[in-house]
Amino acid sequence: MNFHARLLADTQAARQGLLATPIIQGALRGVVSLPSYVAFLREAYHHVRHTVPLLQAMRAALPPHHAWLQPALDEYIEEEAGHDEWILDDIAACGADAQAVRHGQPGHATEVMVAYAYDAVARRNPLGFFGMVHVLEGTSVSLALLAADAVQKPLQLPDAAFSYLRSHGTLDQEHTAHFELLMDRIEDPRDQADIVHAARAFYRLYGDVFRSLPLPQASVAAAPALASAAQAVPA
Repeated sequence: MNFHARLLADTQAARQGLLATPIIQGALRGVVSLPSYVAFLREAYHHVRHTVPLLQAMRAALPPHHAWLQPALDEYIEEEAGHDEWILDDIAACGADAQAVRHGQPGHATEVMVAYAYDAVARRNPLGFFGMVHVLEGTSVSLALLAADAVQKPLQLPDAAFSYLRSHGTLDQEHTAHFELLMDRIEDPRDQADIVHAARAFYRLYGDVFRSLPLPQASVAAAPALASAAQAVPA
């Protein structure tokens, strides 16, 4: 079994724990509220704005035998630049105060997840950051486009409020194919173990971010088609 396939297998239970969070399952059934969606965007801003600095820190910390990863990281850095501003635009399109989010603080769960990412790069193994990439991009591919439709219809929000979810859902499909190729070139057992360890941790930490969001009232009728779509999310 190649490493990417083993990464998927070894983190399957942790992934299911994330997908089972009530707010994700509710959103996929169309049980949504504007405060919940804006809270999701707020926390997304406060971790996405660290993506480029984390990638830069990872690149700087790479040992010489992993110098072959530098061009791939440069490409990630270029593609991820400015995505935090997309989220602020989405917040404004929802009628919320984007500048208050920019100058505000993240929730505790988000702050802990970001701190863990920096710690993994600086203290344990810089390749551990690939665990976060696996969790965030894999979740995005599975959920982002479904969730965008499921949230937009009940709330009747404009397309301009979903640039982050829809752009990431599409872009991360390309990233995950590239990510698979990179992971299959990671051969050192310690590096592999550190990436799996980090991915399991990030599934739990990202799940905590979703569990920290305010739940909408369950009075919104769930559309059958969205419920079917939710059941169809890849395992």
